[in-house]
Amino acid sequence: MILYKRNQIEEAISRVFGEQSAQPSSALRTRIKRLLDTDRGLGRNARANDPMLSHYAFYSRESPGSGADVLFSNYEAFALMLGLQMLNHNWPQSFAVEALRSYRSDLEARHRKILKLNRETLFDQTQTISKAEPGAPAYNTTCPAFLLIWSDNKHAKDAVPPSAAVFDDEASAISFTRGKAGRSTTWLELTVPAHLLLHELSQTLPRQRGRS
Repeated sequence: MILYKRNQIEEAISRVFGEQSAQPSSALRTRIKRLLDTDRGLGRNARANDPMLSHYAFYSRESPGSGADVLFSNYEAFALMLGLQMLNHNWPQSFAVEALRSYRSDLEARHRKILKLNRETLFDQTQTISKAEPGAPAYNTTCPAFLLIWSDNKHAKDAVPPSAAVFDDEASAISFTRGKAGRSTTWLELTVPAHLLLHELSQTLPRQRGRS
């Protein structure tokens, strides 16, 4: 497994987000730091039955202590990018971290599945155009997958707290969105950004400690 240093993740996400500066913006680095600090600050209990308590969102293990490099997997870099996208849609930082903790197993499995897909057919533009239904959103992939962050009308008698769900196809995601009157959802497509991030990570180099 290839592991990445934080500077590599910052640089790769910056490129995927289309930042024009030579280096990741200070705003991006600050938001990444806050997500990481929130995740670490919640701690974890590996024996807990609740995945929100037993999993980190962005780490594989406990802190190695000061002076040691923290390395991240490809999935953990992807999860950080999802967390940033959730912040961009004005979901609270604590909610974003807790949701990514709770759904880590599901998201990580889908991430592995997505990266095994054949890129040549996955991004065949002739197929993505032909599959698009009139009036429906078009995706730059033949096999989109979705993370839906949703909330119901808080004044409804059976209202539940905001949550997230992962879907392998648009039809099931639409069905879920329409399943209850007043339901509001944020859709994050997973396939395209997963492959874009992997490509950008491959173009980065780890920065030596103490070097700018």
